[in-house]
Amino acid sequence: MKSIYKNLAGKEKILSQYEEYLSQFESLIGRDYVKTRFGSTHVLKLGKEDGKPLFIFQGGNCINPVTLSWFKGLLKEYKIYAPDTIGHPGYSDETRISAADESFAHWIQDIMDYYLIEKCAFIGPSYGGGIILRLAAFSPERVQCAVFVSPAGIILGSKLEMIRKILIPMLSYKMNGSAKSLKKIANRMSLNSMSQLDEQIIGNIFKYTTLEQEMPKLTTTEEVKDYHAPTLVIAGTEDIFFPGEKIFQKAEGLFSQQLEIKSYQMGHFPSPENLIKIDTDIRAFLKKHY
Repeated sequence: MKSIYKNLAGKEKILSQYEEYLSQFESLIGRDYVKTRFGSTHVLKLGKEDGKPLFIFQGGNCINPVTLSWFKGLLKEYKIYAPDTIGHPGYSDETRISAADESFAHWIQDIMDYYLIEKCAFIGPSYGGGIILRLAAFSPERVQCAVFVSPAGIILGSKLEMIRKILIPMLSYKMNGSAKSLKKIANRMSLNSMSQLDEQIIGNIFKYTTLEQEMPKLTTTEEVKDYHAPTLVIAGTEDIFFPGEKIFQKAEGLFSQQLEIKSYQMGHFPSPENLIKIDTDIRAFLKKHY
């Protein structure tokens, strides 16, 4: 198995920050290693022990606790299962699998079967949203309802803008460790609201890992023709990767009449103020549909 990390010291730095992030959760955290057909998957379990099961998938080229922390408000009501995406930074195996076919659907099914969960609710920020869309395409019967936050897998923003505002500063940072370049990326991704720890983590992932460069496949109407679960899509007007207006236009064609949308003036990383609003949106949606 080829490592996604460039060296052991870099891997240790990233996993140390993973543990630092977990220490900020005011919840008991269980940890399992689940065998799947693609390899071992590390799963965080937290929240209300007898609550309804809720799967939350991490953003891409990130670590699980960063995007999981966006949904802390749900811990008192739901039993949350948060897998480290296989092939991404974290404790799962480093096997990269395709996000263009049924592979991630099978991966999710293996984890759900391990916990004897037939059907439940899902939340997917960014790349995690694209993963859930693979499940919606190949096993829609496993989805009770779904929340997508700035999701991959629906439509992409301008590649030219991504090159100019993200890729070029990233290359500069990887070449010379320019703090100014990293700050430009962090500010563009979050509309100047990213925490210092998140910025450091992103910098270390840029520096010490081989980034996943393939976005999840853009979902087609044909793929989700049998998916009819209630769906909430939350997106930012200033998201350089997945712009809200384009996301909503495409989502209306993909999903049934059970679609709800929420738009906020935010980048790809929500600000603390927007996270409060997102928490309210998700709570209301889950209460209604789950």
